[in-house]
Amino acid sequence: MESPTKILSDEHQNILKVINALIKECNALESEKELDKAFFETAINFIRNYADKFHHAKEEDILFVELCKDTVQMQCNPVEQMLHEHDLGRNFVKGIEKGLKENNKKEVIKNTRGYAQLLQEHIYKEDNILYTMADEALNRQVQKSMLDKFKQAEHKKFSKGTKERYLSIATEFEKRI
Repeated sequence: MESPTKILSDEHQNILKVINALIKECNALESEKELDKAFFETAINFIRNYADKFHHAKEEDILFVELCKDTVQMQCNPVEQMLHEHDLGRNFVKGIEKGLKENNKKEVIKNTRGYAQLLQEHIYKEDNILYTMADEALNRQVQKSMLDKFKQAEHKKFSKGTKERYLSIATEFEKRI
């Protein structure tokens, strides 16, 4: 059986493809490239829909809920910090969007770099600490139930073909790296 944390970790790889392309684009902007609004709008669309509505929904509404149940035994529970970081990421995305609307390259770069650094560190913590803790704390039956909830969430959040469209965006962005 594939574990819920493996699915989430695999989704992180798609998010990192976009983050790496964002970093490369910031480097180009700092070397006097013009602001490519379409690129950043596509990235924002990916972040808001794939990373936030699709991926974070599974973490926040399913995994984190399970980890916060009284029956779950963990030495410390980093869920509150992870939720805080999700909110910080959303604020950086708002900053990118604001910078685009104002045609403010400096603001776009600042918020994009902030988002990229936050998410790189956040993903590292989830993949290497939180998910390991979750795998140890959640029994097989709970994990199977979570997989079912993941499938339901996917169908609820994305219509047929939507997930594939976002995966193709990640692949296209990866080609830019």
